[in-house]
Amino acid sequence: MTIKTFIDRPILSCVISVAIVLSGLISLMGLPIEQFPEIAPPTVSVSANYAGANAETIQKSVIVPIEEAINGVEDMLYMVSSATNTGSASIQVYFKQGTDGDMAMVNVQNRLASAQGLLPAEVTKSGINVRKRQTSRIKTLALYSPDGTFDQKFLTNYMKINIEPRLSRIAGVGEVDIKGADYSLRVWLDPGKMAQYKLMPSDIQKVLEEQNLESPTGTLGAESDNTFRYTLKYRGRYENESDFENLVIKALPDGSVLRLKDVAKIELGSKTYEYLGSVNGKPGTTCMISQTSGSNANEIIEAIDKETENIRQSLPKGMELVDLMSTKDFLDASIHKVLRTLFEAIVLVVLVVYVFLQSFKATIIPTLSIIVSLIGTFIFLNIAGFSLNLITLFALVLVIGTVVDDAIVVVEAVQAEFDKGIKSPYKATVEGMGGITAALLTTTIVFMAVFIPVSFMGGTTGTFYTQFGLTMAVAVGISLLNAMTLSPALCALIMTPHDTDGKRSF
Repeated sequence: MTIKTFIDRPILSCVISVAIVLSGLISLMGLPIEQFPEIAPPTVSVSANYAGANAETIQKSVIVPIEEAINGVEDMLYMVSSATNTGSASIQVYFKQGTDGDMAMVNVQNRLASAQGLLPAEVTKSGINVRKRQTSRIKTLALYSPDGTFDQKFLTNYMKINIEPRLSRIAGVGEVDIKGADYSLRVWLDPGKMAQYKLMPSDIQKVLEEQNLESPTGTLGAESDNTFRYTLKYRGRYENESDFENLVIKALPDGSVLRLKDVAKIELGSKTYEYLGSVNGKPGTTCMISQTSGSNANEIIEAIDKETENIRQSLPKGMELVDLMSTKDFLDASIHKVLRTLFEAIVLVVLVVYVFLQSFKATIIPTLSIIVSLIGTFIFLNIAGFSLNLITLFALVLVIGTVVDDAIVVVEAVQAEFDKGIKSPYKATVEGMGGITAALLTTTIVFMAVFIPVSFMGGTTGTFYTQFGLTMAVAVGISLLNAMTLSPALCALIMTPHDTDGKRSF
């Protein structure tokens, strides 16, 4: 198949371009939108809690065994650990760019299993959390009580029970991080009374473990000839403060019973008191929402806003759910600015082409080349897994002046044949393309050869330059295809030679 084939069959040339445009528009609708490509290396977070331990104890008994077990996991770059005097330990494991985050998390969990026997029993009992860290936060919500009807503990509990599950079910939401602590039963021991009855905190802990538990009770009548079999039930775990107050610690010599309320104060409080939340000076709590990798931030935020509006309608009187931060505002402004620049660049290029070609018909051909090349590039972005971000849009802005070059060269080559005296547009197009086909192919390959090598760059810098360079290279490649098919076909159809007075026809 030669260039003359597309000149002889203009419908085929048009169908190719229409197919590229339609495929590009379909790909555009499925492209995720974000501010920048994902440049942060995949990270797995390991967290543990050792109640009552200080930072030094946690460092020696928790962090060191975990680090020794995780060290050397596949594709790991480095890890950072921290310990606090509040009993929490955190380890961040960073992996090479491009590592599958899910597989990295599985590998860390497998390594962590070998360290379970070296950790304190309290740590393994409370559990070690391993999760894949998500991308940056896309939205922050706050639940507060303007009139002070509800306190922070109630608001935090309400958000965890009624709001977090609904937000977590939204497609694309990776994590809903609620600040604050759940309700917890607080047992405040009285040191004086504990000493009077010769008790230690471990004695109280033992009582709680023995009397506040769930266990199977079995059945009655399974081996008898009776018709009915009874499943036994018992109270199990306690729920009210009064139930815990009446727990029996021991019998005293005088025959009386020592109960937990005799040596401690029991109340329903907060699990921790490390976080103090307020919104506009009133009791409140916040939650930060992050998206999953490769998802569309705009669509997720719109879905969150819709769900948030539904939640507001069912909130009790005295509660308000408000937005504190949304990346959609800045993202929309940034994308809008780039799109406006893209439109302005297209208009300026078309005007410049018209000034030099001095023909509306001839200007249509380079204009269509811009549209086909830019929209067709979205096909590659979708296949390559790129997103529609400031980097790829910036590449499209810069490449506008390049994708129009091939079509201009085709138009000028045909016009040059007209200037030689050829009157037939078909013959002028065939002769003109015969002299520039090799030049178009060579210049396009040279241009693409400049940008394609950046795809081999690694790390954070490579992530930026790869999307930027490949977007430009593909756009120019599509412009070459357009210059070999649609542009010569249109030249043969709509271009005309000079008038008798030497001027070009409009």
